[in-house]
Amino acid sequence: MSDSIILYDTGMREVPPNRLVLVQFLLLAALAASAQAAKTLDIYFIDVEGGQSTLIVPPSGQALLIDTGYAGNSGRDAIRISAAAKAAGVKKIDTLLITHFHADHVGGVPNLLERLPVANFIDHGPSVEDENKYPEPYQKAVGASPHKVVAAGDKIPIKGLDITVLTAAGHSLDRKGEPNPYCAGLSPVSGETGENPQSAGVLIQYGKFRFVDPGDIIWNEELALECPDNKVGKVDVYLTAHHATHVSPKSVYALAPRVIVMDNGPRKGGLPDAWNLLHAMPGLEDIWQLHFSVTGGKEHNPADPFIANLEEQGPGTYLKLSASEDGSFTLFNPRNKYTKTYPAK
Repeated sequence: MSDSIILYDTGMREVPPNRLVLVQFLLLAALAASAQAAKTLDIYFIDVEGGQSTLIVPPSGQALLIDTGYAGNSGRDAIRISAAAKAAGVKKIDTLLITHFHADHVGGVPNLLERLPVANFIDHGPSVEDENKYPEPYQKAVGASPHKVVAAGDKIPIKGLDITVLTAAGHSLDRKGEPNPYCAGLSPVSGETGENPQSAGVLIQYGKFRFVDPGDIIWNEELALECPDNKVGKVDVYLTAHHATHVSPKSVYALAPRVIVMDNGPRKGGLPDAWNLLHAMPGLEDIWQLHFSVTGGKEHNPADPFIANLEEQGPGTYLKLSASEDGSFTLFNPRNKYTKTYPAK
């Protein structure tokens, strides 16, 4: 008896070998197209209790981690990062971007390296708060690993993504944008110093999907990006600048995100005035938060399904975003399994 497979058409006639090859080819092509269509950019907003750590994993599998949260706490933040990495199928961090040298963003680097290897380190340059030097634990962690200082306008190479540095070392992207009507009446303020204005903020694009992580830039840096022209353009998802611990200039409205994600803690970020300004953004569909803001109270928080952690001392649940190249995306809250899909526009 022959071991070959015999196919029959709808009239129960045997399919000739040449047609069988064609059928197999079309089936494989359909499966490949289906697999390609299913690939997504996955972003994990990790709860580091009011600092930042955001894991970005495109279909290529190359992982970009932005910031590492705090040091100490028995390695709490590194444990949460590694849990998100495991969920994403990530065994190493290809590139670590440190937005700036505050403890809630860079402190967790040594703890992270105990759990995950890092291939490349990127930052804005030495800390302006530490005699223009790198913090010793960070410098020791980098060691002899590849290390690059980025400037506004630079690209960060992650396969499958287009990543542009928007701000770094107090400078912003210099390119033409659309006139921003929301700049009227806004002007720079005095007294901005320290590491926050030095933040390395980025625009990440995957096909038509656009996501902005501005780090901890504050008023003047936001104005420089958005006025008189909006140099960023419209985005789909916006991570709040500085955890919503300050009120952004109204010029941020030109970014027109469909969704805002707030990387706040229970008692850090989510200030009522900041929440009110963001919540009133034209075209905004939802705000998602890592924590219920005790400071904000019930009136200045989204509905419970959109909040990853309701209790002050919780398990540290992350939020997961999955985006397709057509611009559609889904947000998932593992705490309650709530999912919301935002179709392409």
